[in-house]
Amino acid sequence: MIFVFIGGLQELTLTDFPDKVACIVFLVNCNFKCKFCYNKELTSTSFFKKSKRKLIPESDFFSFLESKKKMLDGVVITGGEPTLSPGLIDFIKKIKQKGFLVKLDTNGTNPWILEKLLKENLVDYIAMDFKSPEKKYPVITQSNISFSKIKESVLILKNSNIPHEFRTTLYPKLTLEDLKEMSALMVGEKWFLQQFIGKNVLDKKSRYLRPFNKKKSENILKELNKITKVSIRGF
Repeated sequence: MIFVFIGGLQELTLTDFPDKVACIVFLVNCNFKCKFCYNKELTSTSFFKKSKRKLIPESDFFSFLESKKKMLDGVVITGGEPTLSPGLIDFIKKIKQKGFLVKLDTNGTNPWILEKLLKENLVDYIAMDFKSPEKKYPVITQSNISFSKIKESVLILKNSNIPHEFRTTLYPKLTLEDLKEMSALMVGEKWFLQQFIGKNVLDKKSRYLRPFNKKKSENILKELNKITKVSIRGF
């Protein structure tokens, strides 16, 4: 038995897996509780139970994949944090055996899992969330996980041959100086900034924060592009 908790399934996406037609499978559990997280129910099994949503049996998911072989190129595995699932590797192997490409979304807290997936050629694209500079990680993620793991994951991806990208949400508590500090690790990488949407985020106080306006966002983009290439999504 493959041990993953499937909390949701989006049957079709044309935007989440670059140049591919894919579905998105959402796995439950995360070791972060990011203040701007909009998937609270996926951060823990207890939150998921309170949401009164039901887990999707693995057999149902694979039956769905079997029925979409002619339509879908790949599967996006997101969360939560997928690398926390003890059955992730076997889950991906089964997806690959059925002929689908795999994109993994991760927060980078389990670099050894990334290494194993890359070594066994089990993923075709990885998107890693890069939350903030080191000093703000504990506050924003509400976690004490060592930043060294984040940095190690960044370096693993930078030194790999697999297509990948890094993503940063423009949380209003981040400053231009914070983003400039982050850019040092992003030089030469595909880095995207994403718009913050406060509605229903995990941290109640953050729901009242105003996202950066277009002018401020464009100024940030201009300054960061002096250091490394970066793009903005969600505007």
